[in-house]
Amino acid sequence: MLTIWGPKQVGRCDGIVRRDFLKAGSLALAGLGLGDALRLRAVASPNTLPTNKKSVIIYWVDGGPSHLETYDPKPDAPAEFRGMFSPIRTNVPGILINELLTEHAKVMDHCALLRSVHHDSGDHFAGAHMMLTGYFGATGANTDPIYPSAGSIVTKLRGANVPGMPAYVAVPHAATVGLVPGYNSGTYLGVAHNPFPAGGDPSAAGYRVPNLDLGADLTLDRLGDRRTLLTSFDRVRSAADREGVMRGLDSFNQQAFSMVTGEAARRAFDINSEDPRTRDKYGRDTYGQSALLARRLVEAGVTFVTIHNGGWDHHWDLESGMKGRLPSFDRSIAALIDDLAERGMLDDTLVLVMGEFSRTPRLNDGGNGGPPLSKGQPGRDHWGNVMSVLAAGGGVRGGQVVGASNSKGEFPAERPILPADILATLYHIMGIDLATHFTNLAGRPVPINNGGHVISELL
Repeated sequence: MLTIWGPKQVGRCDGIVRRDFLKAGSLALAGLGLGDALRLRAVASPNTLPTNKKSVIIYWVDGGPSHLETYDPKPDAPAEFRGMFSPIRTNVPGILINELLTEHAKVMDHCALLRSVHHDSGDHFAGAHMMLTGYFGATGANTDPIYPSAGSIVTKLRGANVPGMPAYVAVPHAATVGLVPGYNSGTYLGVAHNPFPAGGDPSAAGYRVPNLDLGADLTLDRLGDRRTLLTSFDRVRSAADREGVMRGLDSFNQQAFSMVTGEAARRAFDINSEDPRTRDKYGRDTYGQSALLARRLVEAGVTFVTIHNGGWDHHWDLESGMKGRLPSFDRSIAALIDDLAERGMLDDTLVLVMGEFSRTPRLNDGGNGGPPLSKGQPGRDHWGNVMSVLAAGGGVRGGQVVGASNSKGEFPAERPILPADILATLYHIMGIDLATHFTNLAGRPVPINNGGHVISELL
């Protein structure tokens, strides 16, 4: 039995804190083994050969990052609206971003900023569901996922780019607004299309896919030393062959066993083998090493990867919160984009940076007509009426801004963009027909595209 435990989730104003877990011998969330999941995936998706070799990485900023303090500063707005930091120029004339995003500024020629995205909801659950599925579904009153995520749809239709690799991986775990896997899940497509959570902290010394337990017949000591761990994998495989264990498994269980003990997946997850200079470039923290692991996974043949970066629900203490979070955010995203470009992978890897919504344009400092502070220093509340999304790679034309918010960053002023438009563009890039539909649990056909239009300026 392979057991993978994810870390505790970062809490937010809704107070939800959950723990994610996956058992490959006994999938606790669904009562399925990894072999069962692979079998279901094959039955559900008999034609999973990819039409191209493109991949997707979604860098999920959980809790709602402020557009005014990231990608859409408003230096000329009144003091109670404009961002708390000064803007800086980027390597693309005319594009300004937050002064703390110095590494972003160096790769902006690869990036497109969508500054007019909106869904008009300030509900964590509704916003996350819409951003990741394209549909209104969940709310704070009913948080259950309703529609499958884009990652589940893509990997159901496409499978992995390389056989033997998982198609859909969450680093270090899949979570949206405290739910696991939340709105990254497959819902009526089946649990076989949920993301495979890497678990643990990729920045930890000797990181490995945690808590490996291959069952009574195939035990593996929990080892901290990477070299010993890899040797033990080889020993397990040899023992399995000698004892005829593999002969007792059907082809899907063999595939599951090969995935967790085999060379391809083992190497992809072995972040400790990466050049130390590259690890330093990404940053030796959870988010930097998660971004690096995402690059390693798509390089090895994973089709869809999500990176979870939580803790952005800044109702108060926004300035200190941003100073604490933006340096890692900046470094990890810029390093990922630059590394993909240097390796010749960027054209085939779509990178999206987004959260469930943004923050209120007017600061809640209690002294200028905004809502009174509940505690601490000024912050911003929930705002889904306009937000910014960064897109890079996958054929996206960089060095541009698409859409605009108004002078105070309150609403779209030019080229309004819906979550469904972003996902329609993602499907188009991945070679997926936007007319594709699946049957939901009520037996009704549901299209993967909820009226979205491809964002032509990006392509």
